Amino acid sequence: MNPAHDGHSQAPDTIELPAPTAWPMVVALGITLAFAGFVTHAAVSVVGVALALIGGVGWWREVLPEQRVEQISVRPIELPPPVVVPSLPVGRARLGEGGHRTRVPVEIQPYSAGVRGGAVGGIVMAGLALVYGLIVQRSLWYPINLLSAVAMPSLAQATVDELRAFSLPAFVIGTIVHALVSVLVGLLYAVVLPMLPRRHMLWGGVAAPLLWTGLVWSVLGIVDPTLGAQVDWPWFVVSQIGFGLTAGFVVARARPLATMQTWPLTVRAGVEASGQERDR
Repeated sequence: MNPAHDGHSQAPDTIELPAPTAWPMVVALGITLAFAGFVTHAAVSVVGVALALIGGVGWWREVLPEQRVEQISVRPIELPPPVVVPSLPVGRARLGEGGHRTRVPVEIQPYSAGVRGGAVGGIVMAGLALVYGLIVQRSLWYPINLLSAVAMPSLAQATVDELRAFSLPAFVIGTIVHALVSVLVGLLYAVVLPMLPRRHMLWGGVAAPLLWTGLVWSVLGIVDPTLGAQVDWPWFVVSQIGFGLTAGFVVARARPLATMQTWPLTVRAGVEASGQERDR
């Protein structure tokens, strides 16, 4: 016989499976009731045995003398088209190239630049404040005493003549407060400016002083309106912009340090390999 004309050589459209039946569940229920009668009542066991026998006979007739079957249609399996993987060269993505993920900032300024910027900016701001004291108030001590009034409540209620007079405690406190605040703001410039767009002079010299002035003005207006009324806010803005421009210039001129994401994998993982110091 030619296998090509044999009907069994072709895949059938249907297959035979045993027909579904509920008799096994009847048998299981009967057995369960038969054992449950041992702890309840003998009638329960009698009912269980009867159900088990009836279910067993029904299950037997499902199989003998001829098993009941059910025809199940078979659907042909459609295989997907083969996947063709192009052989492309593997290139190393660079930071920020082709949508490559980059953590901001890629470079940071050293903290020493922030300290230097804060110190130089503080000197420039102090000079502008002293110029204001000489020109407007005819006293070098007026801006120092006014700054010390934040920590000395007695100076917050002082008259203009008292603010123009020299006070050693006010001079010491004002100098310390001014130096600490200048250095801290310089450090803040070194941390924040690298995360902003590449216009450090604009952000640090104009935007930040204006925001800082608005914050100080609003706080003094609530905490101590009397002290806020004695501050010459135009000159305050000028001195803050002088500090911001100077500190921003010093921080921007410093040599930036690359973050760890720019280092080779061997350096980041701490693996000693030849040439890693050169790559780093």
